[in-house]
Amino acid sequence: RRFDYRPNPDPYCQARYTFCPTGSAIPVMKEEDVIEVYRLQAPVWEFKYGDLLGHLKIMHDAVGFKSSLTGKNYTMEWYELFQLGNCTFPHLRPGMDAPFWCNQGAACFYEGIDDAHWKENGTLVLVTTISGTMFNEMAKWVKYDNETGIYYETWTVQASPNKQSIVWFDSYECSKFIQRTYQKLADLGAVFKKIQTNYTSIILFSGEPIYLGNETSIFGPLGNKTLATAIRDFYSPFKPHRTVREFFVDLLKIIDRVILNHQFYLFYNLEYWFLPMKFPYVKIVYEEVPLPIGSKASFGV
Repeated sequence: RRFDYRPNPDPYCQARYTFCPTGSAIPVMKEEDVIEVYRLQAPVWEFKYGDLLGHLKIMHDAVGFKSSLTGKNYTMEWYELFQLGNCTFPHLRPGMDAPFWCNQGAACFYEGIDDAHWKENGTLVLVTTISGTMFNEMAKWVKYDNETGIYYETWTVQASPNKQSIVWFDSYECSKFIQRTYQKLADLGAVFKKIQTNYTSIILFSGEPIYLGNETSIFGPLGNKTLATAIRDFYSPFKPHRTVREFFVDLLKIIDRVILNHQFYLFYNLEYWFLPMKFPYVKIVYEEVPLPIGSKASFGV
């Protein structure tokens, strides 16, 4: 869903790591510039855990640019303002009936490409070459995309593991932004190299979802108190844990509700849905999504 504007984050939402600490405005390139475009991919939280999540194919995606006129490099990515946990599960705040979400995501653009970060355990590879004109058109699109597509969504929800399965809900995270960027460049005329490109998805498997309502209709004065309690109880075990014992107690609750009782409550586009969960319940996949094919001729590159 696209939104009319990006709301200011609530001061309650705090990030352990600053969002886009060295971010800068996207520069205006000269029309005659020739700009190399790079596919960037590395394990999530590599700065903290090295290649640990890379072994599980839990990868973060970005895109890099290099100007032939100036020699400058740039990196562009899209990720959570307040880290992944806050985007995936809400806070249950005292005195507030409704779960409280800190789930905005946004684009980050900054000068430089950290070669070591992307090459050591991931990918840094040239995928296409564009003109300065194409880059400037892409920058306008990034501004629109960033102002109207504002909420991070971790989960993809499908009916089954089959390739042709119904997708009930699509995720909205870093890899989808990169895929949208590639598609925009292709629409502007970029011709991509024939290389394999894989992306990470975290998939929930569910029967047909049941619409429950929004925050007001469920948690408001005239809301459904039984349903409101059920949703709060479902999210409670996903809170941060202070002890190992707390973690394992809540893990058993999660297994009981999601796997044994086939229940999951999804918050998507500011609305709540009930997912009747099915085997294999959840799966991390690293699947190929081909680079796009443009719809018109290149801008002379």
